[in-house]
Amino acid sequence: MPRFRLGRLYWKFLCFFFLAQLLAVVGVGLAIWATKPVHVFDHPPPHESRFQGPAPEGGPVGGPFAGPPGGPGEPHPPGFLPRPAKLPIEHLLAGAVVSLVFAALLASYVARPIRRLKDALRAAGGGKLSPGLAASMGRREDELTELCQEFDHMATRLAHLMEGQRRLLYDVSHELRAPLARLTAVIGIARQQPDRLEDCLQRLERESERMDRLISELLTLSRLEAGMVERIDEPVIVAEVLGNVVSDAEPQAAQLGFNLEFEGEDMAAVRVMGDPELLHRVFDNLLRNAMTHASAGKWVRLCLSVQGETACVQVEDRGPGVLSSETEQIFQPFYRGSQTSGVNGHGLGLVIARQIVENYGGQIKAENRPEGGLRVSVYLPMTAL
Repeated sequence: MPRFRLGRLYWKFLCFFFLAQLLAVVGVGLAIWATKPVHVFDHPPPHESRFQGPAPEGGPVGGPFAGPPGGPGEPHPPGFLPRPAKLPIEHLLAGAVVSLVFAALLASYVARPIRRLKDALRAAGGGKLSPGLAASMGRREDELTELCQEFDHMATRLAHLMEGQRRLLYDVSHELRAPLARLTAVIGIARQQPDRLEDCLQRLERESERMDRLISELLTLSRLEAGMVERIDEPVIVAEVLGNVVSDAEPQAAQLGFNLEFEGEDMAAVRVMGDPELLHRVFDNLLRNAMTHASAGKWVRLCLSVQGETACVQVEDRGPGVLSSETEQIFQPFYRGSQTSGVNGHGLGLVIARQIVENYGGQIKAENRPEGGLRVSVYLPMTAL
């Protein structure tokens, strides 16, 4: 168990609590002492014995510590003087000691979790993002424990983000290394075989275009994650956007021999709030991703439907699909499913699509079709006309 070090906050709490309780003890003690004096005879009258007998009926008992012979409010007889009681030093000291102990315990109870939080923040500043601060609070349930729980949540989130950034940097380096290596090889061939210069130039052009697409997608993803893309909220007719996407993809589909189907073309009343250009990019990425990975089935369908207050767009294909354990991983940057080997692409289209959809309060998920192939569903909240 780590040793608890006393910090400045502990001593501040200790002094504050101790002084507050000490003032309370002294104030109450002095108030009691001042309001209850003890009366004694300074010199007993000569005609009275020092030890009197039993008091008359209704009168005080005689003696050196007897009260005044008269009742309350009556004048003191000759020789009778009021004198305050002795200052209760022992009681005040006992109260001060008890107050000090209680203040020390209370200060430790308050300062200990703050000290642990400070140590955790210092460790986080050094790159050690390990949760578990809330567990060290034991069974206490208060705002300090909730603060520690929020710190654990933040540390976990930051650890995941940092791991994602490291993985993304590695993947980007890997993706850029391959086309750069091919460019270097093509340049070498052009120098050794000048007669193949035209072919080498064409290969250089293709590789440069591939690198340009990769960098463009990386910039788009980075801007979306950082919130640097200007947000446009306007009513968008989903069927109109999907119709434009299908029209743009028809030449490529005809060249590849694909059969494109679009259901829900007449649903002009289905509208969502968003940016038409970004939503066009979402559905275009999904459609071209399906055409890339479902070349064997030669069939892709877009279906628009309404589920309650949500617009649902589904893109289906008859390709090999993905493993059930990969339906979430395919939305990670540069991830390629185990059944999509040999397929061109950078693995960023689905990532960009998810980021755009979630920015507008929607959801996107993937699942395998029972008939075979993959189904990607996009859910966006509808807006009133």
